Formats: sequence, structure tokens, C-alpha cells
Amino acid sequence: MVNAENRREARPDTYVVGVDFGTLSGRAVVVRVSDGAELAAAEHPYTHAVLDRRLPDGIPLPPDWALQVPSDYIDVLRNAVPQALADAGVRPEQVIGIGTDFTACTVLPVLGDGTPLCELPEYTARPHAYVKLWRHHAAQAQADRITELAAARKEPWLARYGGKISSEWEFAKALQLLEEDPELYDRTERWIEAADWIVWRLCGTYLRNACTAGYKGQYQDGGYPSRDYLASLNPGFGDFVTDKLDHPIGQLGARAGGLTAEAAAWTGLPEGIAVCVGNVDAHVTAPAATAVEPGRMVAIMGTSTCHVMSSDQWAEVPGMCGVVDGGILPGLWGYEAGQSGVGDIFGWFVRTSFPASYAEQAAALGRDPHEHLTALAAEQKVGEHGLIALDWQSGNRSVLVDHDLSGLLVGLTLSTGPEDVYRALLEATAFGTRTIIEAFTASGVPVRELIIAGGLTKNALLMQIYADVTRLPLGVIDSAQGPALGAAMHAAVAADAYPDIRAAAHAMGKARPAVYLPDPDRAVAYDRLYAEYRLLHDHFGRGANEVMHRLRRIRAQASA
Repeated sequence: MVNAENRREARPDTYVVGVDFGTLSGRAVVVRVSDGAELAAAEHPYTHAVLDRRLPDGIPLPPDWALQVPSDYIDVLRNAVPQALADAGVRPEQVIGIGTDFTACTVLPVLGDGTPLCELPEYTARPHAYVKLWRHHAAQAQADRITELAAARKEPWLARYGGKISSEWEFAKALQLLEEDPELYDRTERWIEAADWIVWRLCGTYLRNACTAGYKGQYQDGGYPSRDYLASLNPGFGDFVTDKLDHPIGQLGARAGGLTAEAAAWTGLPEGIAVCVGNVDAHVTAPAATAVEPGRMVAIMGTSTCHVMSSDQWAEVPGMCGVVDGGILPGLWGYEAGQSGVGDIFGWFVRTSFPASYAEQAAALGRDPHEHLTALAAEQKVGEHGLIALDWQSGNRSVLVDHDLSGLLVGLTLSTGPEDVYRALLEATAFGTRTIIEAFTASGVPVRELIIAGGLTKNALLMQIYADVTRLPLGVIDSAQGPALGAAMHAAVAADAYPDIRAAAHAMGKARPAVYLPDPDRAVAYDRLYAEYRLLHDHFGRGANEVMHRLRRIRAQASA
């Protein structure tokens, strides 16, 4: 029940819309303000999906690139929002606000009026003119230099990011733009997070959201890295912040502006309703999962996994993606860590290693490939397959922060079957999460409960493996659209239906605690496998054997 003081005239017939812009599609959900009930959801796939091999005109891309086309995001507003509204049976005038979330760090170069450079005819064939998706990892060399210089200069902000800056973030990708296409860099008037660009398109106001500014833009204690530091990286980079990045910061849950007439025509929503400041998919999910107290870590599991948690303690956690004061909830330190590949790894394996005979068996049983491999893997005892995998097919985000690392599988024999490898990959991602949790706990930021959100919650075997491996009770968000629900909750705050996001979480959030409990016997068996995982993790990830980096360089040279 909602206390009267926590609700500001939130009538049962008022609604908010949340739009979650993911890696391959956007999803809109219509949510009742009074209790968080989700009346309908609609999904619209991106026409161009992810450009990781070639541009729309066929121009090939180098390895480790991942781009997107910004018009695909507008198509989500044109299609998913009206469809969700129609399916919900809600009249437009009943909607009081719209909120959005995005993958991060997903960035694009635009003109001063917000026009993406890739939409200018003269730049359609230039890769750097497009959106760089979060999993664009081709700026690793720039990220390494950013970290090395910051460490040498003892820049105080470096500790807030676990001592290492990721190739996924704003500064590394911008420096890559400068050094590889200086003409486009000069033409760029705003280097902007997609999370902020979509809000700009909705309400006509450009605000940098506090979340991405802090976690992905190295904005700490009211400022960015200094001009002197940036010029030391590259003389042409010295004015990057003042010329292309710096802008007013919008607080999470604040109103960015009112819906424009153009955006109202796209969405079918009333002109002038509240548009919430942008946010990140993982961070908006925490209050949707009712994780508003210290010690409750939310893992948003999809193509990748993002781990977020709030705490009343500040600590330097090795390899974290950032710690930001109020980055998730006001008054608490918000921590973020993550794994660059999770669902992507399972999808890669099915796409490349699912034999025809297994496909026939799955079809006969009415299962899709993932369901079939999961059912076969579930019949095994812990360790029966004799395998250990490293979950680095997309590099390592935490705790090593090295996207030049790659996957590894140890223990293959001629009797190894697809279900064996599939289970080993499931377990590897669980071991990666345990590594992150142990880093937090060892740094004085204890994790007491793990709450899972995202599409992978449907895999009961995977969820039980995570509980057994981490030895933590596993809660599950009670929503199929956790980020979209969280975005809608922030929209309710922006529309003044609730005084803050905590009040909205108590009224609208939903999660089932301790759905999966660790089994003591399986946990002991996994401890043995985890010890082997950590040996491989440290051997290949901490410099004892640089073979993965050497192979990466050989591939790059051969592909040049």
C-alpha cells in the first residue's frame, strides 16, 4: 500500500509510459501510476540492428566496431509507443509522463541542433559519423592511454572507476574519433549520449543526465578531467569538454521538459506532458526491483550484464565501472560493474555450434535451441562435463576492464557435447558475477542479496547456477520489462505523482525475494570449479600470459 504522503494525487486512472532502448530493439510499456501495474508492452526491432561488419551501404568495418543508426530509435517512438497505448486501452489524455532509458555508453556526434552526422549526405559513408554502441570496443588503445596518463598524474577521479577507464566510455570513443577522423571530430558540435539525444528529440531540451555523466563521462565532484590532462593525451583534445561535451546536468527523475508537438505526433501522447531526464537501463531497473536499500545488488542480464548497487559506504572497488554520489538513488553512493558478454555468448554458441541432429530433436520436442540445450544440461551433475570456460568473448568489463581479452574453453575431449559446452558457458558467466561480488565484499561494500532482472530470468537452470555459485539468495524482478518499468517510475516522479524515486519504488516496484536459494552440496562443488576459473582468470587476465592480446594484434594486422 502507498502512504498518502508518498503519493501526490496519483489517481488510479493516470498512467506513464516507459521506453527502454536496448541493443537490438526498443520496448514501450504503459504503467498505472497508483500501483505500477503494467497494462501493455510493445517491442519494435531496430531496422539496422547492430552494424558490426559493414555500414548500410556495404562499406566494411574493422574488428571490434559496433555502430547503430539513430533513426531506428525514432522508429521505436513511432511504433512501439502507439502500439502499447492501443493494447492497454488507455486514452492518451490519461498519460501524464514519459520516461526513457538507454544502453550506455552509447554515443553519437551531432550538430548544434541535434542532427546526427550520419544523417548528413556527405558523411553516410564515414563510420565515425554513426552511433557508437556500448559494445564498440575499438577504442581500447585510447582507453589504455587515458588510464596510464591518469595514473601517472595521480588524477583523483581515477579511483572512482576502480583504477581503469573502459574503451566503452565517452572519452575513449571521442579520442578515437579525433585521432582516426579529425575532420568529423571538428564537425562535431555535441558529443552526446543517446540517452540524452532521445530526450532532446522528445522535449526540445538538451540536458546531460547525471547518471551517464558520472559513470561514463568521468564527471566527479562537479567537474570533468582538466583541460591540461586532456591536452596531454592529444593537443587537439584539450578543449573537448568545453567545446563538445559540457552542458547542464539533469538530475534523475527530474522533468527535462514537455513533450513537443512533433514527438506527440510520433507517439500519440498529449503535447506538453512531462518528459523525464534520461537514464541508463541498469540504473532505472534498481528501483523497479525495489532495490532501494544498501546491500541489494541488481544484475540486469541480457546480451550483457550490468551490476548496480547503492551503499552508504564509499570504497575503491577494483575494476568497477564507477561510483557516483546519487548515481542511482539520492543520498547513497551508486556502484556499477558489469560483464560485457552474457546472453550474447549463449546466442553465439547456438548460432555457431548447434548441430542439425540437435535441431531435429528440439523441433520434435517443441523446444527452441536454448530450451533444448538447457534441458540437456540440467540433467548433469556439477562438474560432470569436465570443462571450464572464461566468459570473455566480448572482453572483460569487470574486474579486469580489458576488452582485448577473449574467450577460452579448457577440458574439451572427443566426447564433449554441445550441452556440455553450453552449461560451461552458463557457469562461466556465473563465475564472472561471483568475481565481481567478491571484489565488492573485499573492498568493504558487502553484497547481501542478488536480484536478477532481464530476459534471462526465464532460464531456471541459469538462475539456480547463479544462486549456487554466489551462495546468495536470488530474487527475481516481477516484471518482464524491468528497465521500461523503471523508466516509467521515473516519469511518474517527473510528473509530480511521487515526491522521489524511493516513494515511487515502494508503490510501483516489484520483485520476488529469494526465489532461488543456494544448494549447499552444489555450492561446494562449484567452489572447486570456481577455484580453477580464478586460476585461468588471473593467468590470462593479469599479465602472466599475453597470448590473447598477441592474437588480437595478429588479427588486426591480418584484417588491415
